[in-house]
Amino acid sequence: MAMRRVPFQVDEWFHCYNRGIEKRIVFESEDDSERFLQLLYLSNSTTPFHRSNLSQRATDEIISLPRKDTLVSVGAYCLMPNHFHLLLKEITEGGIVRFMQKLGTAYTMYFNTKYDRIGNLFVKPFRSRHVGEDRYFQHVVYYIHCNPAEVFEPVWKRGVVKNMDRVEKQLRAYRYSSFA
Repeated sequence: MAMRRVPFQVDEWFHCYNRGIEKRIVFESEDDSERFLQLLYLSNSTTPFHRSNLSQRATDEIISLPRKDTLVSVGAYCLMPNHFHLLLKEITEGGIVRFMQKLGTAYTMYFNTKYDRIGNLFVKPFRSRHVGEDRYFQHVVYYIHCNPAEVFEPVWKRGVVKNMDRVEKQLRAYRYSSFA
């Protein structure tokens, strides 16, 4: 396993992110994104789970199920077609690594079965950055929540936005982010 520049620590925030191998699309449909959101909730527990035991339940129903002993706190998230961002605080020792392993494995198994493929889906190891200062915390929350602007305004990161009101409306309506 690769060494991290800043090791994960209980009660500390980390910006964790990962993308598909070869920058491939990892969320090909709304069902894929919904499944990832469900797994984001279900993977955050010390208790093992099998998503298949929950049959065809909707995301809202799944996230209302009780959990025991969560591994992390999720401060923000965003799914993009070929990657995702998570702002996580480790609650239990080793919680971030365990959570990311459960999440990545469960989603890859779902995706590989659905699209009849084998092998890794995400680059390993996942990337992370320690969020040690309030200023960076504010920046990373903004960055995660504004990431979908790329879908609507591809050059927004260079400061080019044709219609800011439209982008703001689209960000608020984007289902696969914690912004709303």
